[in-house]
Formats: sequence, C-alpha cells, structure tokens
Amino acid sequence: MAHCNEHHPVVVQVCTTCRAEGEALEPREARAGARLYAALRSASGPGDPEIAPVECFSVCRRPCTLSFSAPGAWTYVVADVAAAIDPQEIFSTARLYGAAPKGIVPWKERPAALKRGVVARIPPSPTEQEPRP
Repeated sequence: MAHCNEHHPVVVQVCTTCRAEGEALEPREARAGARLYAALRSASGPGDPEIAPVECFSVCRRPCTLSFSAPGAWTYVVADVAAAIDPQEIFSTARLYGAAPKGIVPWKERPAALKRGVVARIPPSPTEQEPRP
C-alpha cells in the first residue's frame, strides 16, 4: 500500500456510479466508473494504494471521478479520468501524492490528470491538522 510521508496509507476512491455520455442507467456494473474501479482493483498489487468504491462524488458532468486521500493530508478530487486509463498511471500518481508533504503535489511535478482534472483540493479535517501555536 502506498503511504503518505511513510506513515499514512493512500486511498484512491472511485465513483462507481459515474456514467459516460450515452451510457444506460442500468446495469450499474457496466458504467464507466464501475469499469474503472474494477480495472484498478484487478491491477492492484503489493505496494499499490487501497482502492475503494464511492457511491457518488456529485461531479456527474465530468465522469469518471476519483480521489486521492490519506490521513492528515489534503484530498484531491479528480474528474475526467478515462475508464480505460492505464491503472499504473493512477498508481504512480498515488505514489507521488503519498510522498508529498501533506499530500500537496507541487504544480510542476503533477501528472496531467492532477493538472487538468482537479475539481477540488480539500484540506485535512481540522482534527487531523497540527495544533496552531
């Protein structure tokens, strides 16, 4: 499992309800988001991040959507991810995220998906942040 600052596990959450333009409402497992989730799960191995399903990120106009998160780190919500993306691109992005202090990946080091597809960068929960002086 990839780790943030060598202490925190990185989780990639994938919206399994994302539908590509023109996809049917049913069956859900045939949707682009469900296919992306299945591809990441089947390609995942030792040292890769945890892959978790999410019911909906409410970014329906920009499928597929996923997030990179770790305890005490900023969370990135990323949209417009191709269902057929090479899973290794997601895993390498997760490793880069996990190695960045507090999960903040410098702009110049970000892979294309973290440059053009970011919907939001969400700070850690106040309970996870360091106390103020």
